[in-house]
Amino acid sequence: MIIGIGTDLCDIRRIEKTLSRFGDRFLRRVFTDVEIARAVRRPERMASSLAMAFAAKEACSKALGTGFRRGVHHRTMGVAHQPSGKPDMILIEGAQRRLDELTPAGKIASVHVTLTDEYPMANAVVVISAD
Repeated sequence: MIIGIGTDLCDIRRIEKTLSRFGDRFLRRVFTDVEIARAVRRPERMASSLAMAFAAKEACSKALGTGFRRGVHHRTMGVAHQPSGKPDMILIEGAQRRLDELTPAGKIASVHVTLTDEYPMANAVVVISAD
């Protein structure tokens, strides 16, 4: 059963400008250590990588049905990648609590994410299901 669906587009140029203006302050406020480490490994694609993670957080907040409130914040969600490259959404603290609230008794929730980019845009879709 589908619990929630969210999608978001992020302009990579907006991330480039924000990085240029706020640098590390922006990174530490919005992204997890895992997301930052992945982005800095390929400096030529850093803004693109961060834009996809940003879009995933926005999409996930929509799938959770809260937006960025009720304990759901940028750093309570993070994109991690399996060795195959498949992205996963990791939820902690308020985002995990919200997912727990949404999950029917006796069901196990899964958060599915897909990411893509084509300069200047990055896109993410998040589907939350319970089986």
